[in-house]
Amino acid sequence: MWWPFSIFFSSIFLFAIVLSIPVAFDVGGRDSGLAYSLSLSIFYIFYSAIRLATPENSRVRWTIVSLLRLAQWFVIPSLLIWALGKFAVDVDEASWVERTFDGVFHSKSTSWTEWMFGKEGVLETVMLGSWDNVLRYSGPVFQLLEGFCTLLVIQAAGQITRWLVNRGRSDTWVIFLLAFSGSIIASAVYFLWRVAQFPQISNIDATLIGATMTTAVFLCAYGIGSGRGSPVESSLLFAYVVLCVYQIFTDYLPSDGTYSAEDQASSQPEIPPLPPIIMASYSTLLHIVSTLPNALHSSLALLYAAFQTITPSVIISLAYRLFVFYCATRIIPSVRDLGARAMMHEPDWDESEAASMFLSILSYFSPTILISVYTSLLLQHFSTSEGPDGWTLRGGDVGGSTWRWINVGLTMVLYGIELTLSTDDQDHWKVD
Repeated sequence: MWWPFSIFFSSIFLFAIVLSIPVAFDVGGRDSGLAYSLSLSIFYIFYSAIRLATPENSRVRWTIVSLLRLAQWFVIPSLLIWALGKFAVDVDEASWVERTFDGVFHSKSTSWTEWMFGKEGVLETVMLGSWDNVLRYSGPVFQLLEGFCTLLVIQAAGQITRWLVNRGRSDTWVIFLLAFSGSIIASAVYFLWRVAQFPQISNIDATLIGATMTTAVFLCAYGIGSGRGSPVESSLLFAYVVLCVYQIFTDYLPSDGTYSAEDQASSQPEIPPLPPIIMASYSTLLHIVSTLPNALHSSLALLYAAFQTITPSVIISLAYRLFVFYCATRIIPSVRDLGARAMMHEPDWDESEAASMFLSILSYFSPTILISVYTSLLLQHFSTSEGPDGWTLRGGDVGGSTWRWINVGLTMVLYGIELTLSTDDQDHWKVD
């Protein structure tokens, strides 16, 4: 009964996180964005730890969790304002270790408390520097996990399609799945053609693209021809390889756009027909009503400006990573059951193994994982310039990504190993 409200409020939470973190980076700078992201992560780590540590049917748990859920609507804007006000100006580009020792030996603080906990103090510098390094070095980890989880999703999709084809009305499912696979391949070929039109691609890049796509086509053809794969698996693998190639060479510039807000003054009658106390309330009400369209226009302009700080590539990468990570938490516990229906249920704490229990615990910290993945992606698309703009969106930085190439190669190697080790025709497409 309450699930529509849960979906609605979860969507608002996701919307607020997606908009507020890039705004903190774009308006306040690098340190402001890192401070805001770190403070949000600490808050949701505390929230998740409370949920995990308290009994599920406890009144204490329900009270504390409800209060924290209500508090997040005040915590998110408060932390954003705090980060923008305290960290609006970036410090120099030295490493956090150099900044820490420089703060220790050249600090102008008058007291030990200010030296340790004050602005640009040791605690602030160490925490921001550590969080920056964690996000920077976790980027390749997130990238490789994305490829591994994608492979799990492809394997699960293959099992589901085999189950559908070998049950009733198999011919209908075969036709539908073939059409679905063909549409995926056609879309992937279109985006591959888009990549070929980029003028920034060098001869080395073209060689890498050619070798990668040739290997992908060979794996897809071998999987379908040998009966160890399926058209759906092959089309999804081909589409993922094209997605990685497209994200390597795509341009991260946002769409251009400007906005303006016009102020309108409310008109009041010169001679009040009613007593002043009534007219004062009436005039106040008229002023509020007259400013509603202007306030709505300003709010929409603010949302538009916030969306301008987010590039489409970041949103696509975030949405895709969250999707495959979530699917992996459903797929891994059901590997033992080897059934498509097992992925439709929540993992059981009593019957699951160690890996399943670990994923169940990890699911409690999904807000923190979301913030970490998103901030890591944003750090890859923001850069510092010498001009007055400072920490801004990276425009036109088209080039290769070493870890993404490694991810593509490992994904295809793992899929090739799976095809080699699997049997030829168990539970495969129906053959007369």
